[in-house]
Amino acid sequence: MTDWVPGPALAAYHDGVTVVCELAAQFTGDAWAAPTTCPEWRAADLAGHLRCVADDFHEYLDDAPLSRLARLMARSPGPESLARKLARQNTAELAALPDGPAPEHIAAFTASARAYAARALAVWDLPHHRYGDTVVTVAGMVGAACAEWHLHAWDLAASLGKDYQPASPELLAAGWQAGIPHLPLATVAPRGAAVAVAGGPARRAGGNGRAGGPQPGGAWEALLLASGRAPR
Repeated sequence: MTDWVPGPALAAYHDGVTVVCELAAQFTGDAWAAPTTCPEWRAADLAGHLRCVADDFHEYLDDAPLSRLARLMARSPGPESLARKLARQNTAELAALPDGPAPEHIAAFTASARAYAARALAVWDLPHHRYGDTVVTVAGMVGAACAEWHLHAWDLAASLGKDYQPASPELLAAGWQAGIPHLPLATVAPRGAAVAVAGGPARRAGGNGRAGGPQPGGAWEALLLASGRAPR
């Protein structure tokens, strides 16, 4: 199994942020109204959600190991229950977000997400929260965030009629397993479970991603399945 260690882990994390920015730059004003793989969200809503989630990660780190996420996870809720609870949180946070254009939300997401990585490196091995008998470290939460950025890049690509696959899906799978013990990759989870970590076909130009669909039985297909996304 691929190790989740700071050097390659943070490179994959920052690549996820970069891919989100690259894809966001391809949206025109009207394109932000396009539907996403989450039926209730437009692409502009997903931009706002990314901003909210990045800020949530900062809050959880500020309050670790006694954050509101830690209190929720300590009860060891099942994946479906957790997805429902955090879907409600995501909806409330998005509704409370001040009005602003989607590119503004993407810019705020980018700054917040990159600042989080810098903070996390200094406390990489410290406990963040517990789920059942598993202690999730700050490194694990970076893994959860990394998977989230790349999966939401896939969602944005789908809104553009494109496909996206990261360069190192096995590394993302290692991050997922370090940070999301409630949702093993072997489990096909309901839609929304990936967002519950913190709270939808052409080639992508540039960056480090690979073009084409997920390889059958591969790590990226496992991530798409576990997050409730159907492989294209």
